[in-house]
Amino acid sequence: MPHRDSNGTSSARPTPPTPLDLSLLRTFLAVHRSGSFTGAARLLGLSQPTVTTQMRSLERQLGRELFERRPRGAVPTSVADDLATQVAAPLDALAAVADRGPLAAEKRPDPVHLAGPAELLCTRVLPALAPLTDRGVRLRVTMGLTDDLLDGLRGGRFDLVISTMRLRGRTLSAVPLADEEFVLVASPGWAERIGPARVAAEGAAALRGVPLIAYADDLPIARRYWWHVFGERLTEQPAMTVPDLRGVLSAVVAGAGISVLPRYLCLDELASGALVPLLLPEDPPINTGYLAQRPGPPANPHVLLVRDRLLRAAPSW
Repeated sequence: MPHRDSNGTSSARPTPPTPLDLSLLRTFLAVHRSGSFTGAARLLGLSQPTVTTQMRSLERQLGRELFERRPRGAVPTSVADDLATQVAAPLDALAAVADRGPLAAEKRPDPVHLAGPAELLCTRVLPALAPLTDRGVRLRVTMGLTDDLLDGLRGGRFDLVISTMRLRGRTLSAVPLADEEFVLVASPGWAERIGPARVAAEGAAALRGVPLIAYADDLPIARRYWWHVFGERLTEQPAMTVPDLRGVLSAVVAGAGISVLPRYLCLDELASGALVPLLLPEDPPINTGYLAQRPGPPANPHVLLVRDRLLRAAPSW
């Protein structure tokens, strides 16, 4: 209602700003973290149209655009990034309090959904996590390609993903997990025919015509090795492709040809002499793996147990 100021002049009181709805902010944060309206809907148990409506309402209240709608998801604007920075910690803390009830101590944590490359999961990750099952941790493991798994992480399908590439953007957070060194290997028979000394002297020329066993037709690992070590583009076609590096390892041990493999995967074979390194460069190609998750503290305490266990175990890989 009108009031009089110190001069006796009647004026209207300023209208206070409308407080932002917490449910809209919660939905906003889910979209920001998942990278899509569909992913946020899955996380929150809402329909995708409901999420869209709520975001339009929040944008109207703020008078600013929060997300650019694109075919592969929702890209946050700088305004959205700033807002997420402001509301993430308070909303996460509020959610933690809201989730505590009289039976909270008795509730069994949900399974931890972990994803990553099959070879690393089977040979290093799962043995490292085995002791956690005795502490009541339940794991649900998915194997696949990094791009697909990161999309699943953004969409809420996974809690943790071991990524073979460095992440960009703010929808996910990641920390370095372990470095994998690549080594050019052959069976003893092929090593004797080729001659490691000849490879050291002639480089890639010594390997022309030798059957190459690879993970995929485009030779992603071998191509990188050739360019990094020999300074040449690899033009050979693979003699055999196996979409699992453990299969590549078996084929090379059996004498099918040569390959480039992560050292961690063939340590036993190198130690026993079942495989021979054809070259030991001073600067071998190295790829860093990352442990990725959505920003903010996870609601499931077992996710932290798995994460911490992996970070402690990975330096020994």
